[in-house]
Amino acid sequence: MLVYLDNCSFNRPFDDQTQLRISLESQAKLFIQQEILSKRFTLAWSYVLEYENNRNPFEVRWDSVLGWKELAVMHIKESEDIILLGESLMQRGVKLYDALHVACACIGGCDRLITVDKGLLNKPINEIIVQNPIDFVRELEV
Repeated sequence: MLVYLDNCSFNRPFDDQTQLRISLESQAKLFIQQEILSKRFTLAWSYVLEYENNRNPFEVRWDSVLGWKELAVMHIKESEDIILLGESLMQRGVKLYDALHVACACIGGCDRLITVDKGLLNKPINEIIVQNPIDFVRELEV
């Protein structure tokens, strides 16, 4: 299974872990990453992840996320198809970077886009399955 983790999910373990939802999402995201390391899943990386990560002012976070680029089996580059799909998603109310993440995951042939962004999770996206890491792990455990 080819998975795409957006920038929010990569950074979730750096958020306030005293909140139960955040802690559970972090643990689920870390489990997914462990499964990537064990080759159960494969990871896709994109130019949008690269751009957003490069804007991270916290070196520890930036470095932690960047390390996953080397483990990705696919590096999705900007294309006209991504831009067009991103624009279409924005017309449906999806924010710019979220739309580009979704477009990259779709055009890259990913099976799932993993995010902790509630705004993105609540948008009607039919092109790809967009899941919270907890829901993704729960689906796997059935």
